[in-house]
Amino acid sequence: MDISVVVPLYNEAESLPELHSWIKRVMAENNFTYEIIFVSDGSTDNSWDVIEKLSQEDNAVKGIKFRRNYGKSPALHMGFEKVQGDVVITMDADLQDSPDEIPELYRMITEDGYDLVSGWKQKRYDPKSKTIPTKLFNATARKVTGIKLHDFNCGLKAYRKEVVKSIEVYGDMHRYMPYLAKNAGYTKIGEKVVKHQARKYGVTKFGLDRFVNGYLDLLTLWFFNKFAVKPMHFFGLLGSLMFILGFLSVIVVGANKLISMWIGSSYRLVTESPYFYLALTAMIIGTLLFLAGFIGELIARNSQERNRYNIEKEI
Repeated sequence: MDISVVVPLYNEAESLPELHSWIKRVMAENNFTYEIIFVSDGSTDNSWDVIEKLSQEDNAVKGIKFRRNYGKSPALHMGFEKVQGDVVITMDADLQDSPDEIPELYRMITEDGYDLVSGWKQKRYDPKSKTIPTKLFNATARKVTGIKLHDFNCGLKAYRKEVVKSIEVYGDMHRYMPYLAKNAGYTKIGEKVVKHQARKYGVTKFGLDRFVNGYLDLLTLWFFNKFAVKPMHFFGLLGSLMFILGFLSVIVVGANKLISMWIGSSYRLVTESPYFYLALTAMIIGTLLFLAGFIGELIARNSQERNRYNIEKEI
């Protein structure tokens, strides 16, 4: 099979028939063998009824229905488990992503050798309340991940099948699919300018909470990529620095008292100095951080994932 199209959705019943017809026309024009996997993420409208009807009319249509709303990442994860096509296309169900982009995305994967191609909606028809936070988010993501993409969160992406089979999408990590792919060893990541269309049906699901959560998820991914296997590299180093700083501070406080006693000037007890307690606190925090790193190392050592590696070829 050439292409699998995964479409996560939430309350998009009105747009599904039009989206299906559009994808079907593009596939027929290019003689692709394909499947369309609609994942209803706890929709409360009649989206699932529409999917069932489309499936009866077209054998290429498949569907997954969640009992409740879990989020876009779980929907993509379940869709990726079912895909059979050599190239996997993801797109949103709101008709803002154009299926006409599919042939070129497929060509970039199969002929140009990209592992992942992300869409870039250079000209957007979203409100300013969405575009401005998106630009700030993408600028931060480029800096942290080292991947030069303009639009990390674009729903229209193409993947080599082994990429989606090698990565786990959870939480809200769908925003960072290129980073997840890079961490799994798929480094040939490209970008294509795609057409963005104004929403035709329904309302946007974008909110400020998604913007804030995006930054937190990015920090989580970066931290786990850097220190998940070797937590002592972070906690041990930070703890050691805190302990040494506290220990040196105690020495300074004690030496200051001894010098005062030596020259016969007035002095106060070490325990009367606030710096002594600050130094002691730093030493305790340093010890706790070091122990956290040690416990993290024990957990990582006993993790079932500790020796899981992504092998490209074997002879």
